[in-house]
Amino acid sequence: MRTNERVTTRWAATALAIAALAACGGGSSKPTNDLPAGITEMGSTDYRATTAGTGATAAAQDLLTGGIGKTGLGAAAAPAYADPASPSVAELRRNAIFSNYRGILDYTPGGGYGSLYGPNVTLDGHATADEGLIPGIEYVAVLDDGSKRKQTVIAVQVPDSFSASSPCIVIGASSGSRGVYGAIGTAGEWGLKKGCAVALTDAGKGVGLHNLSDDTVNKIDGTRAARGAAGALSFFTALSDAARTAYNTAFPNRIAIKHAHSQQNPERDWGTDTLAAGRYALYVLNARYGTADDPVPFTAGNTLVIAGSASNGGAASLRAAEQDGDGLIDGVVASEPVTEMPTAGGYGIQFDGAAVAGYGKTLAEYTTYGNIYQPCAALAANAALSEISVYNYLGLTGTAALAGFRCDSLADKGLVSGATTAERAADALAKLHAYGWTEYNDTMHNAHYALGNGPILSAMYTMAYGRFAADANLCNTSFAAVNPLTGNVVAAAPAALAQSFATANGTANGTPATVIYNDSVGGAKAWQFAVSPSTLRFDFGLDNALCQHALVTGRDPVTGDVLTATSTPTKSDSDRVRAGIAEVLHTANLRGKPAIIVAGRSDALVPVNDNARAYTALNRTIEGASSKLRYIEVMNGQHFDAFLPFSGFDTRFVPLHPYFNQAMNAMWDHLKKGAALPDSQVVRATPRGGMPGAANTITAANVPPFVATPAAADRIGYAGTSIAVPR
Repeated sequence: MRTNERVTTRWAATALAIAALAACGGGSSKPTNDLPAGITEMGSTDYRATTAGTGATAAAQDLLTGGIGKTGLGAAAAPAYADPASPSVAELRRNAIFSNYRGILDYTPGGGYGSLYGPNVTLDGHATADEGLIPGIEYVAVLDDGSKRKQTVIAVQVPDSFSASSPCIVIGASSGSRGVYGAIGTAGEWGLKKGCAVALTDAGKGVGLHNLSDDTVNKIDGTRAARGAAGALSFFTALSDAARTAYNTAFPNRIAIKHAHSQQNPERDWGTDTLAAGRYALYVLNARYGTADDPVPFTAGNTLVIAGSASNGGAASLRAAEQDGDGLIDGVVASEPVTEMPTAGGYGIQFDGAAVAGYGKTLAEYTTYGNIYQPCAALAANAALSEISVYNYLGLTGTAALAGFRCDSLADKGLVSGATTAERAADALAKLHAYGWTEYNDTMHNAHYALGNGPILSAMYTMAYGRFAADANLCNTSFAAVNPLTGNVVAAAPAALAQSFATANGTANGTPATVIYNDSVGGAKAWQFAVSPSTLRFDFGLDNALCQHALVTGRDPVTGDVLTATSTPTKSDSDRVRAGIAEVLHTANLRGKPAIIVAGRSDALVPVNDNARAYTALNRTIEGASSKLRYIEVMNGQHFDAFLPFSGFDTRFVPLHPYFNQAMNAMWDHLKKGAALPDSQVVRATPRGGMPGAANTITAANVPPFVATPAAADRIGYAGTSIAVPR
């Protein structure tokens, strides 16, 4: 993220002129363009997009694709580094854009990339032969609270197509735990194509890996360095020298992760971080376009601002709207948002005319609960994804048998009933249904568990909510690189750490850190290989999962007893976690702002009964008939469009990304042209079909648009205080 001398000089000259005017008596009455509190600017870079080649240099890059264009983003592999052991800042940016873009979208032509969406597709859906490079200037800043542990990164992208006479800003908080480019393929692409300034932010998450054995860290620009050498530019430092030395002795080769171990509970600030990104974007625009006579040409009053993103980014967008007391945000688009419901009371959900029993739970509740039951439930007949072998993504042999061991262990503890694995799996699946999942999620449980979503999120979020340090070993859990054949902890490969800014996603997904159960029988193991002390089975570390759910509920999941000072986990640890959960709850009061939520009915990671449906229902009870929130529920849509290239997913599910783009278009038309918001509705999208692994090419007919006024059978309405969703 090197500073472009020409741009910085122009920016500095404008600032000096404004400062000089303010120093004179006549200038004091004019508004000043003040850098928002807590923000430190890192520099700016002019990306000219002069080539669609390798993008190895800053000059060859652009704002949207890192210089590799539509072809490069859809390539079989990421661009190569000149020196894989020491990538440059420009190379890391380019490859971070590559991985973050593909981490959100289906990048295959058969799935719609290049025809229905992509850098070459216009906002009205016209596929061009263009590579889609967008030139402009990127400004990078860091928001901190003085602790140097928050370190929220913001990148404001101003395309050459930005119009000072019709200014607009799109704020894109990253999805998941991703870094600053985590919304490049959603809010970033849409906003840049529209000619808006785009304010990207990691919202306090991002790729911050402190490798505790060699004391190396990610710097803010993505490169790696020894902690001492990084100094104030360290993106995340986990432990002091003394604490790190002591921890290394007992638990060598561990890796601390910023989202889990920053002791900031970053989710608490997702909304305020999103608002800060928008305010910094206004500052950047004023610094660039302001004059001595008009130093602040852009304000929240004359600049259209849309907050839009997916998953955790969608949650951040909604939370920002809830907390926006200054009227910065004009509209919100949230795809598959995690809504952290504050209550399950005072509202309800009806589906196909019948009341839904389980709904309105928090991420911590349903994630840690699912982590207990999903591996067993995935063996149920209704949950089979027959095109693939159960858990084949783990890369292990006999994983179906391990899932069976989880069923056995659950039965021994009285947590499922049944004499056979099939009966126990059916009971586990029924428990998930009662907790908020539906039959539309059944075939997704194996994939979500096999890819580690349950173990990863259950470990990371409990640590984050309780503000536990890396050496706390909460529930005897840590993170490290592992031998993929044995699950044993190993030293992280230097090249993997060097490239982590571009390849990691801010979680313990194995790139390079994996969830480790320190207390596994026989020694610390990756969760896939863990043997529970209480069962002596290879059951994916059931004891670990039970501990994490106990932290969230305050009770032993087996006995139902309230936790005590001597229980495992302890009451005090649970109190810390539950206090952190209380800090992240949404209000569902959008202050009258227009908003569109898009969600897939088959989303098993963020189930709609605990999130989108529940939030929409609660908002209605708060804002009443004047609410401007609309809800679009897409049939056969699930959480990860990036899963769609996989065999079985390609034939069963449709991408949600086209609906995010349509929702952004609809919000723009509402705010700029006064068009009515679409009514809440179910969209009956249809899978591509064909052979698993070789699905039919998707067409627009598979993903029909939502409409302004849906047919009665598709309309989502209300029955008293309940949202009413048709089958």
